[in-house]
This record gives sequence, C-alpha cells and structure tokens, in this order.
Amino acid sequence: MTNKQYAIVGFSAPIIFWLTYFIMASQRPEYSFMTKAISELGSLDAPNKWTWNIIGYFTTGILISLFAFGLYKNITAEKSSKLPLIGIVLSGLFMSLSGIFPGDFDNKQSLTMLLHTLGSFSSYVFFLIGAFTYSKQMKKTVYWTSAIKPSITFAWLTIVFGGWPFIFPNIPAVGQRIVFAFYFLWIIFNAYKLYRQNDEIKTTNR
Repeated sequence: MTNKQYAIVGFSAPIIFWLTYFIMASQRPEYSFMTKAISELGSLDAPNKWTWNIIGYFTTGILISLFAFGLYKNITAEKSSKLPLIGIVLSGLFMSLSGIFPGDFDNKQSLTMLLHTLGSFSSYVFFLIGAFTYSKQMKKTVYWTSAIKPSITFAWLTIVFGGWPFIFPNIPAVGQRIVFAFYFLWIIFNAYKLYRQNDEIKTTNR
C-alpha cells in the first residue's frame, strides 16, 4: 500500500466511528450525551447493539491497526524501536476486542463486561505508549519533526480530560467524548502528514 492509501485508512477510522455514533445515538431519545458512556450504544440490552459493536468498535479498531503499519513504515528507520508500532496496533486491536464483548452495565462483574473493560482500557494505554514513543522516532527525520508537538499535545489532552468525571461527576460522559476526540485527532493529524509526505518532500527538493 502507498502512503496515501494508508492515510485514507487512517482518515476512515474516525469518520466511521463518529458517523456510526451520531446515527445510532440519534435513534435513541433516552440516550444522553452527558451521562451515557459511548459503550452503552452496544451494551447487552441495547437495540442494534451489534451494529455499534461491529462497525463502531471492531471495524474502527482494525482500521487503526492497519494505519499503524503505514505510519510506522514511513516514520522509522530500520532497527528502530517497535514500541510505536506495537502501541498503535494493539490500541486498535483492543478497541476491536471491546466490540466483540458487549458491556453489561447492569452487572459490571460479568465476564463480558470485564473483557469489554479490558479492551477499552488497554486500547487507551497502548495508544499512550505508541503516541509518546513516536516523538523519539519523529526526531530522526526533518519532515516528521514538525509533527512532534501536535502529536504530544493531543496525547496529553487525552490524559487531562480523562480526569473529567472526577471534576464533573454529574456529566461524566462529556469527558469521554473529549478524550475520544483527541485520540482521533492524533490519528487524523498523522494521517494527514502521511498523506502529504511525498508531495511536501518533492516541493522541498525542487
């Protein structure tokens, strides 16, 4: 696959995720943006739960993992650390895992809920590993150096807004949406850099 094809895969992940989210949320009048977790669109008792879990989580996760290979291939040199690749690939795969096991919000000790939580939590942890270790790899090329600050900023903002429920316990779900937004902004930004890579290098070399 070419840089542009990998980049398009990266762009597709957040588009599919948010499009599916807004369509499914709009079909449920009782679903609150302020208080309901995103995963509740695919909970055990949710209508059309597999639509959300397969498209919103599973498909999005696979696209993120595929994008991770293209990004790594074009940023790192041979014999570089595999942590950036492993981090983003596993972030996508664990997101897919959370779609395979619907959350049981009425019984949070159930096996399916524990596996769903494992997928969600691990997806985020591995994203942080990938996002922060990429900064070292980006320093090695002139083109990717400019991506360091925005990438690190998006990663840090997911951490900052991760504390939202402790500050605003009455509207905890808002913070989750913001964390997802910065997670996907990291992907969109780096997909854009990947998409433009060959064109900008050619322009610079003229």
